[in-house]
Amino acid sequence: MRKIVVLTFLSLDGVMQAPGGSDEDTADGFKYGGWSYPYFDEFMGKVMGKQMGEPFDLLLGHATYNIFSRFWPKQKGPGADSLNKATKYVVTHKPTKLDWQPVVNITGDVVEKLKKLKAEDGPILQVHGSSNLIQTLLKNDLVDELLLKIYPLTLGSGKRLFGDGTIPVAFKLTESSASPKGVIVASYKRAGDIKTGSFA
Repeated sequence: MRKIVVLTFLSLDGVMQAPGGSDEDTADGFKYGGWSYPYFDEFMGKVMGKQMGEPFDLLLGHATYNIFSRFWPKQKGPGADSLNKATKYVVTHKPTKLDWQPVVNITGDVVEKLKKLKAEDGPILQVHGSSNLIQTLLKNDLVDELLLKIYPLTLGSGKRLFGDGTIPVAFKLTESSASPKGVIVASYKRAGDIKTGSFA
């Protein structure tokens, strides 16, 4: 059984769009691309090194795959090496040419294929970016863990982690810390159904 783990950079108001660069994703006129960069420090470098230090494959939407494939094959070092050698499972609406190898195209009945992929033996499946894909994963309760980096800013508009695909489910906080620049690093694991009660 494979776990699907979502790694996301997030603003206080839930925006995950284009944290890494000004031209990363300008959809719908988003103009704050690169908003995570001023907060990157040695602490965040260690966090990312730890989260990407275990064996993993990648589960990506087509747009994120294209962004990554233009950058990471040209990079060297432990993080780049891990990304480059990982199998990339790319969810697309139709078959398309994918050059960043090794790669598997997932199309057609995406949800059923993702369920079969999860049932296989293998390393965890890390999801980076891929806001549309994440909505499909959340809607179908396929996310096992959230590794969030929550930044001390609001962006007002943009693609949100918890968008139209969000359903009522519970998560358990398993680890948390804060960087010197105020980034909250929080890990959550899926933890059953919503429980309710009353103070009355």
